[in-house]
Amino acid sequence: MRKMLLVVLGVSLLGMVAGCSTQETSEEVVKVEPTSGPAAPEKPLTQYVDTPTGRWLVHDTDRPAPPIITPGAECAAAPSDAIVLFDGTADSMVNWTDTKGNPSKWICGNGYMESVKGAGYIQTKEQFGSCQLHVEFATPSRVRGNGQGRGNSGVFLHGQYEVQVLDSYGNETYPDGQCGALYGRAVPLVNASGKPGQWQSYDIVYHRPTFDADGNVARKATFTVFHNGVLIQDHVELVGGTGWINAHAVTDYKPHGDKGPIQLQDHGNPVWYRNIWVRELKD
Repeated sequence: MRKMLLVVLGVSLLGMVAGCSTQETSEEVVKVEPTSGPAAPEKPLTQYVDTPTGRWLVHDTDRPAPPIITPGAECAAAPSDAIVLFDGTADSMVNWTDTKGNPSKWICGNGYMESVKGAGYIQTKEQFGSCQLHVEFATPSRVRGNGQGRGNSGVFLHGQYEVQVLDSYGNETYPDGQCGALYGRAVPLVNASGKPGQWQSYDIVYHRPTFDADGNVARKATFTVFHNGVLIQDHVELVGGTGWINAHAVTDYKPHGDKGPIQLQDHGNPVWYRNIWVRELKD
């Protein structure tokens, strides 16, 4: 009997040991080693750009190149694709009329044209919309008057929107009416005026406004202006017209055509102009 009990106890112990061994084995985590070999290469990034000439790859050699032009031989000389409006000769005065289409009474000589008091505005026969315009001007070397009465004139784009010309060298006036201002609307970033009698320059990039069928402004005009090579109007959106109404009011937008003349203002002061050329721009 005693031997039988010992045998039964031994078998039970062996079962318990076997059960624990089985339980420990079932709780082991099986680790899967990754398969060896090179990773699949990533697909190279490809970018496209949509343009008026079509859809092109970035750095696409088949994309149409811009036309080649010849810059002016000297600084501020007209490039080969410009329309020369005034080159200092009497012959180029045929490009200009008064506002009624008659020959202007402005004086031409010594390589420049001069505004004449009472002669009125002078304007181009040809009309332009969005454009790049180069103009050189000089206010009188003999200083007379002050404020708005000193070397006053103006350059009008589209026959509508004025970039003010004024002797602003040591001459105080309201800031939105000084030289380089978009008259009554935008003050220049800096005063880059030269001395009285010194030749100065404007380089103007103008994009015309557009109007909807009801005559409302669909897109405002923008101006970028360099005065004597210095940026003074940085892609300024013109919020309205620049016509004088009274001491504290200027005109609003009025619907007009896609093109208009470039005008130079007679404001009663003998201001000189030379080297005027324009390049038409796409909208």
